[in-house]
Amino acid sequence: MATNQQRREAAKRKLERQLARRAERARRRRIIGVGVTVGAVVVVAGLVLILVTRGDDNAQANAPSPSSPATQDIDIPTQRVAAPKRPQPLPDPTTCDYPSSGEAAKPVDKPKGKAVPSKGTVRVTLKSTAGDIPLELDRALAPCTVNSFVSLSEQGYYTDSTCHRIGTQGLQMLQCGDPTGSGGGGPGYTVPDELFEGLSYGRGILAMANTGAPNTGGGQFFMVYGDAALSPDYTVFGTITDEGLKVIDKVARAGHDGSFDPQPGGGKPNTDVTFTDVVVES
Repeated sequence: MATNQQRREAAKRKLERQLARRAERARRRRIIGVGVTVGAVVVVAGLVLILVTRGDDNAQANAPSPSSPATQDIDIPTQRVAAPKRPQPLPDPTTCDYPSSGEAAKPVDKPKGKAVPSKGTVRVTLKSTAGDIPLELDRALAPCTVNSFVSLSEQGYYTDSTCHRIGTQGLQMLQCGDPTGSGGGGPGYTVPDELFEGLSYGRGILAMANTGAPNTGGGQFFMVYGDAALSPDYTVFGTITDEGLKVIDKVARAGHDGSFDPQPGGGKPNTDVTFTDVVVES
């Protein structure tokens, strides 16, 4: 029969395990996010890439680490993952709601939310200082997100913006889409979540960042080039071509400044990735 002391120690160990599991779940929710301003959520940056402003108690509010290496010897998977597919097709066309949220980092109009197609793909090329990164957006996966991304691209929202964070260990992704370059800027509205059962992430996946709360996506997005053991809380809306992955691999191998270490991890890329133009093809 266990003594009182043994029972207390067993209860303590159980509590410690529960706290560790909760902390891990919270860490994963914070990984990819966008900035949060006082009184309003601003969509900016999966793991979610949780959108947060520097200085806040959030996923991106971390002081730079002076010990971070200038370059990194990292292991990048070469096999891309299969693009996800919805278990059931969405109505075509569909309707999207884009509620106002905070002040826009760059003046743009909201996308039209009526008669939004949920079939077909859209080719977009992110022309950057590091090289061209072609994307294929899939309306069947996330019609409202694709509709917003195309609208922002055509209005020049992403042009001249800089990718502010890259992760090279644990979560291997490049996060972009904030014209302020801080990780705290959004388009002045939010995009609804478009999640479904079986959603996962890996090399070649394009997804939206959010604040960690439901329906808080916006302009920030992340491109996964390697490992990404994320919870299924980030809308996947397309894929990155092999040509684009080669560019991101090169940026990743050049390392980062460690400005987001230790949580959520990563930092500003040592190789500048600024979008000089975003070309939307029919």
